[in-house]
Formats: sequence, structure tokens, C-alpha cells
Amino acid sequence: MTSFAARGLLVAVVSLGLAACQSRPPEPAPPASPTAGEVLQQNIASGELATAEDQLAALQAQAPADPALDGYQRQLAEAYLQRSQVSLQKGDVNAAATALARARALMPQAPALTGGVNGAIAQARKAELEQAEAALKAAEAKPPAKVIDPSATSTPVVLDNSAIRKMQAQLDDIASDIVNYNCDVVIQAPRKADGPWIETLLRKRVRKLDANLQWQLSHRIDRAQPVIVILSPAKP
Repeated sequence: MTSFAARGLLVAVVSLGLAACQSRPPEPAPPASPTAGEVLQQNIASGELATAEDQLAALQAQAPADPALDGYQRQLAEAYLQRSQVSLQKGDVNAAATALARARALMPQAPALTGGVNGAIAQARKAELEQAEAALKAAEAKPPAKVIDPSATSTPVVLDNSAIRKMQAQLDDIASDIVNYNCDVVIQAPRKADGPWIETLLRKRVRKLDANLQWQLSHRIDRAQPVIVILSPAKP
């Protein structure tokens, strides 16, 4: 009787264990790692085109007959072409030309796809060249500066008030540079009354040289410094 009960208890325990095993949910399978092609496409989508190009070259070396490679290559070329167009819209002609070169290298059999962007880049380069030539001619046409450094953002000129003729000569030179280099002016003076007085003398000279010139003049006080005229030429 005891032996029979023990066997029954053992059968019950085993049955409960089997039931517990059967009711436990199966563990989820680990996610599959992306294929090399999927990684390449992800890099194209995220703009990592140089990395994608390296991956494409590696796949072409490993399996040159894989039919999917032509699709990857076209996607990459189109991404470079799109980058070229965006760079051109932003005015970055060099970046546009570089991206276009990569697109053309990836699709040499379809020159028509890059023809429009290529023409736009050529026009942009022509416009840049014309603008540079115009700026050079304008710079050459200007007389030499008398008191300012035309390449500097601003030039401070300390007025020599030891003799009225010296100061008048300085103001003549300052007015000449204001007109020739379209300078904005700040008059810095130790006393509030000095600024308007210098402004009157300066405006009279500028008006005599070019009555229609549009320029800005402002004042500021610095009691520790002599009268200084700060000239800021317009950017070319």
C-alpha cells in the first residue's frame, strides 16, 4: 500500500511538472541581424553616402553577380544627385560639383540624369566668376585709400587738433574715403559737444563730393580718449 501511494505521488509530481512546462510561454526569438544590403540602404537614407559607397564596393567584390547590387548603386547615385541639388540651392557650388561627380561615377551609362544639375553648376560657376571679375574691376577703379585700410572691418583715425589746418586736411581725407569706399562712421569724442561739431564739418565735405551718398553716422562718448573717427567700409 505504501509502495502504491509513493508511485502515485511520483506520477502526480511529474504530471504537474509537465503541465508547468507546457503552460510556460516560449521565449521570443532574438531579432535577426540586418543584412549587408539593409545596412547599406540605411546609410543611404541617413545621408552617410561615403560609408554606403564603401559598403557597396565591398558587396560588389564579394558577389559581383548579385542582381540587387544594381538597385543599391542606383539608389546611391540618386542620393548623391539629390545632395548636389541641395548644395546648389544653398549656393555651395563646390559641394554640388563634388556630389555630382560621385553621382556620375555611379551611373556613367545615364548621363541624361545628371545633365540638368551639371548645367546649373556651370551657370553658377559662371555667375561666381562674373561677380569676382566685377568686384575686381570695382576695386581697381577706386582711387587709393587715404586713411583707411580697405580690407579691414574698420579703421580708427585720431584727429589732430593741435592745428586747425591739420585737422581740416584729415577731414578732407576722411571724407574722400567715405565717398570712395562707402564708409559708415562713428565719431568718438570725450565731450558731448565735440561729436555734432565734427559731424557738421564732415557732412559738409562729403556732400560736396557726393550729395547723393547714403551713409550712416553715429556718436559715442569716451572721456578717456581724444576725438577718434572710426570708418567702416562697405563690404565688396
